Amino acid sequence: MTIRHTRRVFLSAATMMAAALAATACGSPQDTASGGGDAAPVKVGLVYSQSGPLASYGKQYIEGFKAGLDFATKGTGKVGDRKIELSEADDAGDPAKAVSAAKDLIGKGTKIIAGSTSSGVALQVAPIAAQNKVLFISGPAATDAVTGANKYTFRSGRQSWQDVVTAKSFIGDAAGKKVVVFAQDGAFGDANEAAVKAVIGGAGATVSSVRAPASATEFTPFASQIKAAKPDLLFVAWAGTTAGAMWQTLDQQGVLAATTVVTGLDIRASWPTFGAAGSKISFLSHYFDGASDTEAAKAAKAKISGGTLDLFHPDGFAAAQMVVRAVQEGGDDVAKMVTALEGWEFEGVKGTMKIRAEDHALLQPMYQAKLTGSGTAFTATAQKTLTGDESAPPVAQMKG
Repeated sequence: MTIRHTRRVFLSAATMMAAALAATACGSPQDTASGGGDAAPVKVGLVYSQSGPLASYGKQYIEGFKAGLDFATKGTGKVGDRKIELSEADDAGDPAKAVSAAKDLIGKGTKIIAGSTSSGVALQVAPIAAQNKVLFISGPAATDAVTGANKYTFRSGRQSWQDVVTAKSFIGDAAGKKVVVFAQDGAFGDANEAAVKAVIGGAGATVSSVRAPASATEFTPFASQIKAAKPDLLFVAWAGTTAGAMWQTLDQQGVLAATTVVTGLDIRASWPTFGAAGSKISFLSHYFDGASDTEAAKAAKAKISGGTLDLFHPDGFAAAQMVVRAVQEGGDDVAKMVTALEGWEFEGVKGTMKIRAEDHALLQPMYQAKLTGSGTAFTATAQKTLTGDESAPPVAQMKG
C-alpha cells in the first residue's frame, strides 16, 4: 500500500449510560434516540465513490454507514419519530462531480452531507459546507487539511499524521535515528516524504529518501541504495501494479532482513501483493478485521455481508453515529449540530473516539500489525494499539 490510502492522506460507535448523559459529550447515540418530535424526515446526503479508482473504498464506507445507522438508532432508522432519509450520489473520485452533487443536495434542503472517499474531493466539498452553513462529515479521505478546514467540517476517519505517528512508534524515540523514505517520483512520493520529515524528522530523526521513477520495473539498484544508507527505519510509500515486484526485490536483496520496514496496510484484497515479503514487514494500520472487539465492531460484523470488516468500514460506521448525535442534539439547527459534535467522545468500531473541539480532529486508536499466511490467505494481527492520545496530531488552527 502506502499505499493507496496513505496517498490520499498526504497529497484522505458503543455503549452510553443513559439519555441524560447525551449532553456531556460522552457516550453513544443509540441510547438517546428519543428526541425529535417533528415527523419530517432528516435529509442526509452521502457523496462518495460508487465508481472510479476508489470504488472499493466507497463500498466499505457505505456498508459501514448503514450498519452504524442501524446501531445508533437501535434498528429504527429514526431519531425520535424522524426518519433518517438517505440520498446517495456518486462522485467517482472527481471533485467537480462531488461539488455539483453536494450543491444539488443542499438546494433540496439537505443540511448534512457525508462521504468523501477521496482527499481531493473532501477539500473541495468542505468550503461548500461553510458557504452554505451545512454540516459536512468527511469519510475515508485522510488528508490532514480536512482537520480545521472550517467549523462546519468534521471527519469520521483518520488523517495522515496519525498514520505516520504509528509508523514512528516502531522505532520508539526517533532522536538520532536514520529514516529512509522509499517512494515513487511524483506528488504521491513528495507528499509521503514531506509527512515523514514533518512527523519523524520533527522528532529528531534524520530523514532522506530513495526515489524511483513511476515507470520503474527493475528495483535492484534502489534496494542497493537503501542497504547502503543503513537506515533504522525504511518507510515505503508505493502504489500501483509494480508493488509485487518491488517487495520481492527488497526481500531478495536482504533489505527486509537488514532494517525495520514499515508501510501501510491497505484493504484485504491487496494483501496478496506482498507475497512472501508480507510476514517480514511491519504495518501501520487504520483498521482490519479483528483489530478490536467492541460492541460496535460486533454489530458491524453482524450487518456487513460476509461478516468480515475491512479498512474503511469504521469510517462509515462512525459517520452514522455522528449524524445521529447531531440530529438528536441539534434537530435542524446546524449550529447546534456543530456544538453537539465538538468534544464528543463515543465508542466506535475501533474503540474510544473523541472529536477534538478546537479543530475537529478525530482522535482514535491506531495499530501496529503483522501479516501471516501465504498465497491469497493472509491474516492480520495487532501487535500494539496506540490510543487516541498517543496518535493525536497537533492542534490545527481553525480556518473558518
